[in-house]
Amino acid sequence: MSTIKLEIVSPDKVVYTEDIGMLIVRSTGGELGILPHHAPLVTGLVPHAMRVRIDQDRDEQLIAVAGGFMEVTPEKITVLATAAEMPIDIDINRAKEAMTRAKERIAKFHEGTPEAKEIDIRRAELAMGRAMARLRATKTEFAEP
Repeated sequence: MSTIKLEIVSPDKVVYTEDIGMLIVRSTGGELGILPHHAPLVTGLVPHAMRVRIDQDRDEQLIAVAGGFMEVTPEKITVLATAAEMPIDIDINRAKEAMTRAKERIAKFHEGTPEAKEIDIRRAELAMGRAMARLRATKTEFAEP
């Protein structure tokens, strides 16, 4: 089976580098599956848990990304993530607390109370997306918003 090089880089480190068989990502335009020899592509990424398949016989490996950009050439996939974490590096309790805070802020915003004017809804939605990506990457159960 042919492979393609995957490199995931965050502002502070190289998070992942490996030859893989397939990458499944959620771009700003929808979900994409990238195989070796893929056509050149540049796209934005939304917060999600990327699915990495080393080969056809192995399970998927999940990697949380908080958004960013992806460049694909026939030989290499480069992900420039605003933040990226391997499941082993994720603090599950912290992610659950972030999810709870984001849900509370979003609920208050939609209630329309006077304090809702102080809530930045876009920031709360992004925080929830990052928390959901982390929890999905660790295969932690959580209630959908």
